[in-house]
Amino acid sequence: MTAGHTAIVTGANHGIGAATARALARRGCAVLCTFLRVDDEAEPGTPQAYRDHRARDAAAVVTAIREGGGQALAVEADLSDPATPATLFDAAEEQLGPVDILVNNATGWLADTFAAAGTDRLGRSLQPVTHATWARLFAVDAMGAALMIGEFARRHIERGAGWGRIIGLTSGGELGFPEEVSYGAAKAAQVNYTMSAALELAPFGVTANMVHPPVTDTGWVTDAVRQHVAESATLIHVATPDEVAEVIAYLASDAAALITANVITLR
Repeated sequence: MTAGHTAIVTGANHGIGAATARALARRGCAVLCTFLRVDDEAEPGTPQAYRDHRARDAAAVVTAIREGGGQALAVEADLSDPATPATLFDAAEEQLGPVDILVNNATGWLADTFAAAGTDRLGRSLQPVTHATWARLFAVDAMGAALMIGEFARRHIERGAGWGRIIGLTSGGELGFPEEVSYGAAKAAQVNYTMSAALELAPFGVTANMVHPPVTDTGWVTDAVRQHVAESATLIHVATPDEVAEVIAYLASDAAALITANVITLR
């Protein structure tokens, strides 16, 4: 369903991003996998496996795609740098083809709070809201995503293309995101950018949607998290990255041509 297309998937070295890159490649899409290695400090509330995932590159993802007969390229890139989008699109165009699918998955995630608390309900370390926490989240999840959409749109319109897909990942809710305050706010900004893109780019054949995954086991899910989900009235399921990636891949297909300007909440 996506054969002959080229995608950029940000944050594709692990988790939902890696699963999405593989899912698109299985459908015949060439994929540029961006990543930024992050060295997290050890803490009791986060498994070492998750820290290991965030610290690795995307070589294994690209190798798996190529061994399956697909096309893929890995580029390490810092989305907080405004020059990064042009660099990524140049690399994709030069080695894979014009980009017509953009998946804004990367995040500068950290947990911050307005309350005087050192850990959250799951035992993870909390920071107070500061300019540094705000800047880290908004630089990637809001500005980075917006500039990637802007670069996508400019090139799409300049070449007279008539088909395109933009998909972002969000979290939090209408009442914010307690204990992940700046993360939730930055994601809300990305939702707004993506909805604007859906309306402004519709005449050019582009759809734009956001996916709100359930709790997804990308390596950070502990027994405490599973218990929290089990006891919740609204958190129904702990998903796998592959389950979320299948929804993203569907939104990137021809079959999803009438789905745009939506926040799709997965349960």
